[in-house]
Amino acid sequence: ELAGCALVGGETAEMPGMYEGEDYDLAGFCVGVVERGAIIDGSAVRAGDTLIALGSSGPHANGFSLIRRILDVAGADLTAARPGAERSLADELLAPTVIYCRALAALRDRVAVRAAAHITGGGLPENLPRVMPAGLSPRLQCGSWQWPSLFRWLQQAGNVREDEMYRTFNCGVGMVLCVAPADAAPALAVLADQAISSWVIGDVVAGDGQVLFER
Repeated sequence: ELAGCALVGGETAEMPGMYEGEDYDLAGFCVGVVERGAIIDGSAVRAGDTLIALGSSGPHANGFSLIRRILDVAGADLTAARPGAERSLADELLAPTVIYCRALAALRDRVAVRAAAHITGGGLPENLPRVMPAGLSPRLQCGSWQWPSLFRWLQQAGNVREDEMYRTFNCGVGMVLCVAPADAAPALAVLADQAISSWVIGDVVAGDGQVLFER
């Protein structure tokens, strides 16, 4: 309903340890329609462009095989709140994924979005390069945001390396948009009006397409 879509089909998903024997999963997919001239394919991205992060509500739908492993190793109680948290661990982990559709539609009417990367499986290192033209790399300022404490808890409870965290989880960033520098402030204002947490997370520089993390 939030995305203005009808669920009319689905596909199966492989989730080791969750489905066994004759168990099966029903999962949805979507097909979009867009005017050719309005396609956002990353071809307009230029060096110097600004990258804007949109905050996530939690893990969204990724990394749960590792999450379940961490819960098992840590012997965590899903019904209890972890230290410093106000909700149970189960409620934190299962927080509904943010649907950015309406906010992006509002943004499209105000500024030209040159690229958009949904940070799903593979995290920032694998999803951002997909929207970069040849010869350009996304450069992220790690100090521009703090991981939500849930991700730090997962890292510590599971003794997970930071690079693995970035490749498995969104670490608080559900989507990244690329806009011209002059459009950054208007874009942030529109997203704030749509109640979407957002901030400048980095920029685009010459490179081989790989994400550059600056600490």
